[in-house]
Amino acid sequence: MYSSDDDRREQNSHRSTIITQQPQHSRFKKYKWWIRVFLYIIFLLAGQSAATLLGRLYYDKGGNSKWMATFVQSSGFPLLLPLLFYVKFTEMHNSDTSKTKPKVTTIVFLYVALGLLLAGDNLMYSYGLLYLPVSTYSLLCASQLAFNAVFAFLLNSQKFTALIFNSIVLLTVSASLLAVNVDSEDSMGIPREKYIIGFFCTLGASAAFSLYLSLVQFSFEKVIRRETFSAILDMQFYPSLVATCVCVVGLFASGEWKTLDNEMKGYQKGRVSYIMTLLWTAVTWQISSIGMLGLVFEVSSLFSNIIGTLALPIVPILAVVLFHDKINGVKVIALLLALWGFLSYIYQHHLDDKKAKVDKSVGLEVSRGELEIC
Repeated sequence: MYSSDDDRREQNSHRSTIITQQPQHSRFKKYKWWIRVFLYIIFLLAGQSAATLLGRLYYDKGGNSKWMATFVQSSGFPLLLPLLFYVKFTEMHNSDTSKTKPKVTTIVFLYVALGLLLAGDNLMYSYGLLYLPVSTYSLLCASQLAFNAVFAFLLNSQKFTALIFNSIVLLTVSASLLAVNVDSEDSMGIPREKYIIGFFCTLGASAAFSLYLSLVQFSFEKVIRRETFSAILDMQFYPSLVATCVCVVGLFASGEWKTLDNEMKGYQKGRVSYIMTLLWTAVTWQISSIGMLGLVFEVSSLFSNIIGTLALPIVPILAVVLFHDKINGVKVIALLLALWGFLSYIYQHHLDDKKAKVDKSVGLEVSRGELEIC
């Protein structure tokens, strides 16, 4: 009898130790998760802001090739090769062979489809950046959040709350204000027809990019099913390879490759600056893409898109300083609405995180109560 009670106390003590260790282990994992998310946010914001400004610099100083501007958005993928080999080598020893891997044909079809979608998206963005002031272009990109909300609901089972709906409406209104702001851009020498083309190309690119993000999240969850950094790099590398091949074909089919030599010679800041502008545009787009895919992988496509809109107040301010874009009342109101929409979503994320912590603490209390009964 004494031995039985003693064994029971020892078992309860062991269970209690496990429960007290679980919150610490969970807290440590949460810290690591926040560190990864923070790094991906930095990559996305810094890369997107720099890439957008460099793309505008290319056009302002004499560049005119839409296919070249599209090419540099995906052609930096070879820079990922050393990191990709290193990550795959380190993960090789820790891989779980019991997990079923998708068929090669499925993966190839997935990467090709995403690459084609990415190439079309980048081309439309290039037209938008050519025909719109960078401040208008950046604020108009906020509309992708509304598109992403629809695709996330259809493909990723995204739940909507009043705050998320408020965020989507505000960012959509912010972008719509710019659509009626045509006359204020005439002073920059942009014909009305080209402004409209740029507007709708940017809008179409926003929809395509939102679909791309939702498909990437769907692919991680339903097809790839690997929670590794190499999965993120693969998702960046192979679709970018396909998109770059499409751009090369487009560059030669359109005949724009014949004008590149004259374009380089006529570039206002010289040949070296021309090459460096394109090179660093390619690098910064890759940095931005890693951050974007990392956030899709760690959180969701909608959250990744929300963080991307955080560049809205950064890019227009830098555009005013660097490219002398004009900020009028409509743009200021659009900017404030975009910030309001962003903060609404962030507050909703804070409430969700708080609720998750409460539910977790309730679960621990229930577990402790069951131990006491035992």
